[in-house]
Amino acid sequence: MSENKEQPLLGFVSKLPSGTAFGNSGKTHCPLCMGLFKAPRLLPCLHTVCTTCLEQLEPFSVVDIRGGDSDTSSEGSIFQELKPCNPRPQIGILCPVCDAQVDLPVGGVKALTVDHLAMNDVMLESLRGEGQGLVCDLCSHREVEKRCQTCKANLCHFCCQAHRRQKKTTYHTMVDLKDLKGYSQIGKPILCPAHPSEELRLFCELCDRPVCRDCVVGEHREHPYDFTSNVIHKHGDSMRELLKGTQPHVEALEDALAQIKELNSALQGRVEAVAADVRTFSEGYIKAIEEHRDKLLKQLDDIRVQKENSLQLQKAQLEQLLADMRTGVEFTEHLLTSGSDLEILVTKGVVVERLTKLNKVEYSARPGVNDRICFSPQEKAGRCRGYQVFGAINTKEVDPAKCVLQGEDLHRAREKQTTSFTLLCKDAAGESMGRGGDNIQVAVVPKDKKDCSVRTIVQDNKDGTYSVSYTPKEPGIYSVWVCVKEQHVQGSPFTVTVRRKTRPHQGVFHCCTFCSSGGQKTARCACGGTMPGGYLGCGHGHKGHPGRPHWSCCGKLTEKSECTWAGGQSAPRSLLRTVAL
Repeated sequence: MSENKEQPLLGFVSKLPSGTAFGNSGKTHCPLCMGLFKAPRLLPCLHTVCTTCLEQLEPFSVVDIRGGDSDTSSEGSIFQELKPCNPRPQIGILCPVCDAQVDLPVGGVKALTVDHLAMNDVMLESLRGEGQGLVCDLCSHREVEKRCQTCKANLCHFCCQAHRRQKKTTYHTMVDLKDLKGYSQIGKPILCPAHPSEELRLFCELCDRPVCRDCVVGEHREHPYDFTSNVIHKHGDSMRELLKGTQPHVEALEDALAQIKELNSALQGRVEAVAADVRTFSEGYIKAIEEHRDKLLKQLDDIRVQKENSLQLQKAQLEQLLADMRTGVEFTEHLLTSGSDLEILVTKGVVVERLTKLNKVEYSARPGVNDRICFSPQEKAGRCRGYQVFGAINTKEVDPAKCVLQGEDLHRAREKQTTSFTLLCKDAAGESMGRGGDNIQVAVVPKDKKDCSVRTIVQDNKDGTYSVSYTPKEPGIYSVWVCVKEQHVQGSPFTVTVRRKTRPHQGVFHCCTFCSSGGQKTARCACGGTMPGGYLGCGHGHKGHPGRPHWSCCGKLTEKSECTWAGGQSAPRSLLRTVAL
């Protein structure tokens, strides 16, 4: 094929539009050493790091199940033939930017792809600093002054003179570095790794990689190839299509991150608002509790003063009565032991009257008050500052002798059926305690089996009443013990008769046999009622009628009752059952 005179895309020099300065979009500094790139290598995750910095990273061993077909892209790897897919040890490193695993090729770090774009950016960065940091490509130690646009080489003053004296390079175009500051690319030509003297200007379609002229006549002989400038459009378009498919994901991820950021900001604001509500509530609650505490302490102090005053009053009264008693006793004893008969008789009337009066004085030998003061932390105490508060001081003391047992099933029960009654606790004044928390003890014991008690359940209703329930397993006579503070309450112990299960009625609960049977003469009723005209059953207003609805099987007047009919006492069973209305 004919040689194309166009400059290859990878080494072209293009000038930015006038008025446009080169921005800071290029990557020029290594993320590890933070200095300008030196021999930058492109990792598979598309992060660029200096070769020296990569070599300093600590490698690790992994198992490469892909064999020679690795995702790692490098210049060295494109010249290696594929090997069979056999598991082999693989050396890897972690990207210092994103921690992605990088499987190193056989050649190590130096076999990774060189980032020529980063090298171009470094050169432009150096140009903006008046060429500081650039050294001559030929002597490698003098500062650069000019650039050969034909060779794409940066030269010092001495090497530039030598470059012009040589016959092959006499007519090469030399440009001062200061004149290159407006260019977007001044990259050096990319040389072939296999043939370092040749520039990569061709592209092997079969191997899908850039090659040089020596490659196409040697290793890539008979492979289809073309100039890079001719194939760049096809490969560039395929990359643009991939980029076009990737860009929506970038936008979606950016949008998602923006939403997360917005939600995080809203979350932070919400947390702060709720925290403020919590603080406000807590501060108010604390103030309410403190105020309730002060009220309780004030109430406790008032109770103390009241009880102390009562005790002091009772003490003063008892002391005065004791003094009067002692005076009477001492005077009388002195009179009887030292007085003459006449003196005793003379003072007898006054002494007898006084002693009689003192003996009739009523007084209590027990203190009029007690030290019964308790704090119930779980008892509701109303609202304070709008908050529900708990805790109350109680001075009432339950009096077992005043407690009352209530309930319809207090003295009767059925086997295998739950029976319940209520204990109403009262204080010494006969007033309901109005609260729970007392120690209630209940025992249900059969009289013939003292060592076999029935399990009981005591439920504290928190209002001074206690619901007691138990389920006797067998019929018989049971003794029920109900104690408060280890003392029997009023009516305890008491006896309960446990009957067998209720026998259901077999007949009809009706007004009369005549009505419910439709006027049948042979329909009888266990109540024994009869009617004139040959009717065996009962009827309205006739002799023997119970006068109210009753069961046809046994004559019981209560609908919810136990059937007491015993077979064989009356008419046949079939005649006892009547038809319901």
